[in-house]
Amino acid sequence: MGILDKAKGLSNKVIDKAGEFSSDELIADTIIKAVEKQEKVNKVLEARGSKYRVADINLQMGIPPNVEFGIRRISDESSEDED
Repeated sequence: MGILDKAKGLSNKVIDKAGEFSSDELIADTIIKAVEKQEKVNKVLEARGSKYRVADINLQMGIPPNVEFGIRRISDESSEDED
């Protein structure tokens, strides 16, 4: 088997894997896991008195798949009361 044959075989594997990443089941599972992680982290942040929360989730279904969390500062209720 020559180098070109090996490269062709590898490219076919990559194409197959890319198709797997775009399956509806996988995308739904990834969304569920990401939201569960967001909720757990926000509970920990709140318990520790942090003024930050995970507010956004960005899913990139590529090779490799990527999950990004956006952090936002929550408003200070005490400073709003003073106004």
